[in-house]
Amino acid sequence: MKRIAATAVAATLAITLAACGDSREVGSVGVDWTGNDIAIDALADPEVDGVVCHLAYFNRSFIDRVSQGNWFEDPSYSALDCSVTGPITIGDIATKSGGEEIFREARSLIWKSLRVTRIYDAANNSLIYLAHARQIQQGSGKMSLSVIPLATEQVTWSNGAPARN
Repeated sequence: MKRIAATAVAATLAITLAACGDSREVGSVGVDWTGNDIAIDALADPEVDGVVCHLAYFNRSFIDRVSQGNWFEDPSYSALDCSVTGPITIGDIATKSGGEEIFREARSLIWKSLRVTRIYDAANNSLIYLAHARQIQQGSGKMSLSVIPLATEQVTWSNGAPARN
């Protein structure tokens, strides 16, 4: 039993230390006395210059992990907002209906992750960004959505604009 507890403490410390130097984090707001925080990250889309997404999510503290008995999992809740920061240059993006994942972060040791997927809506000439949790079982309906309309922006397509529906 002591070996399991020591392993759990070591894993928690490793996860905590790995998160300390995250250059994406732009802010963190404490929400209670146990040290739980809401973290806010800035995510640049690797294939779309001129767009930045801000993703807010819950980070559980060590005290909360001990009191809940669930060491290796964070909640799936998130909020997402994307905005235009300059001229938009769109590279080689997926235009299929399932879109393309641009961000993934583990929310548990094995089973759950937080993801941001970009979908191109050709009919409405927009980029849709969807933040959602993904689990092996019992998929989650927790999601957040942000849309960048391209019709009102200065947009350059590196490989030529796809055909619009």
